[in-house]
Amino acid sequence: MSEISERYRKRADVFASKIRAVAPDHWSNQSPCKDWDARGVVRHIIDMHGVMLRPFDRALSAAPSVDDDPLAAFLAARADIETVLDDPKLSSTRVESPTGEITVAEHIDQVVSEDMVLHGWDLARATGQDETIDPQEVERAWSAMNAIPPDLLEKMRTPGAFGPGVEVFGPEVKVPADAPLQDRLLGMLGRDPS
Repeated sequence: MSEISERYRKRADVFASKIRAVAPDHWSNQSPCKDWDARGVVRHIIDMHGVMLRPFDRALSAAPSVDDDPLAAFLAARADIETVLDDPKLSSTRVESPTGEITVAEHIDQVVSEDMVLHGWDLARATGQDETIDPQEVERAWSAMNAIPPDLLEKMRTPGAFGPGVEVFGPEVKVPADAPLQDRLLGMLGRDPS
């Protein structure tokens, strides 16, 4: 297994555990993402798994809907991505991304895999779970965010810059400079940690 594949699996395990922990009456709770309730967060993650399959003209495998069974829907999408990551030919296919040409594995790593970390926090916040993000993930994301050129970061904050309805990050939320790194990261990503 590659480092990217291992990282994906670890993040997917954490995200799945958050789905499992959602109380049945909490699925309609508002998330920090203004357009999504808790179920909408999971739907977004699953949809992004489908986006990662587009270079191969594939769609997500048949699965229960997010409305009927969020966990089963996520696990099916996860299996589709793991199939790609486990196939050297598929995972090494080169695709265009906002940061240039990269492999499909790198695209999965930078998009849907990283999304599970941030949106795991969104799901936890919406449903009353522990909101602590693994400190190594916080450090990794903080470094990655600070490496993005300012003009690209501004584009990522512009709704529709990467296609209709696509908003990568919301406007930055100012947090104190001495706040914990997780809070500063969340603010940079457009979340209000308080």
